[in-house]
Amino acid sequence: MHESIGEPAGVTRRAWRVRGRVQGVGFRAFVQRHGRALGLVGWVRNLPDGSVEVVAQGAPETLALLRDYLQQGPRWAVVRAVEESPPPEGGGHAWSDFIVR
Repeated sequence: MHESIGEPAGVTRRAWRVRGRVQGVGFRAFVQRHGRALGLVGWVRNLPDGSVEVVAQGAPETLALLRDYLQQGPRWAVVRAVEESPPPEGGGHAWSDFIVR
């Protein structure tokens, strides 16, 4: 249901907001590493309220694995909540990597 125009069949985009102690603990690098290892594309960034936003695109089952990693977090993180939110519109362009913003 989250598919956008311009996405290949079987590819979905998801967005999450991760809350807790998730800034200053290597969380963005952790997400980037796992996103790339899973073959996903997208981005991760810190937000001013102390949370981290993640937007990823790929097969639904692979996105579910990334969500599991978000719940776990890196060693020094304390994840209190992983909330799914509507993903931003793709704008019709294809992503090619998983980046830290």
